[in-house]
Amino acid sequence: MRNMFILALLSVASFAQEAAKPHEVEKLAPYYPTPVAIVTKMLELGNLHSGEKMYDLGSGDGRIVIMAAQKFHADSVGVEYDYDLCRQSESAIRKLGLVSKAQIIQGDIFAQDYSSADLVTVYLLPSSNDKVRPMLEKQLKKGARVVAHDFEFRGWIPVKTETIDDDGEGRSHTIFLYQR
Repeated sequence: MRNMFILALLSVASFAQEAAKPHEVEKLAPYYPTPVAIVTKMLELGNLHSGEKMYDLGSGDGRIVIMAAQKFHADSVGVEYDYDLCRQSESAIRKLGLVSKAQIIQGDIFAQDYSSADLVTVYLLPSSNDKVRPMLEKQLKKGARVVAHDFEFRGWIPVKTETIDDDGEGRSHTIFLYQR
């Protein structure tokens, strides 16, 4: 009886210890910067307009967020888990004077609210797109657009697909446009 009591106590202690651990954020893609020409094409294909709200999931060094604010005059938000990439992005945003139009959230992509998004951009792995898709389906408003770089969203039919034969780095890129 005493052994069962100790086992139960250890079980509860183990459960409490697990529950107290911070949420483990899954890395959805390696950092691989999108060439600037492709960033432009993504935002053009997404038909981003001045004053619209744009989110970049896994924003890396912030180049999509910065271009959306600077060239397209959109309110842009990047979500990036990596601390150093967030600081790098924030520094570039400050230096360019874009603080009122661009911001970076250091955090988990799945812990954000995208219901105000007019456009969402992603450059994630196919398995990551599969994980993000249900959240976007639930949160995005009617008419919101999603632009995916190189990897499509399985189960969604793109409104438009563009292939850029060579970005100057010796490889082609495919961009998929979806609309809710």
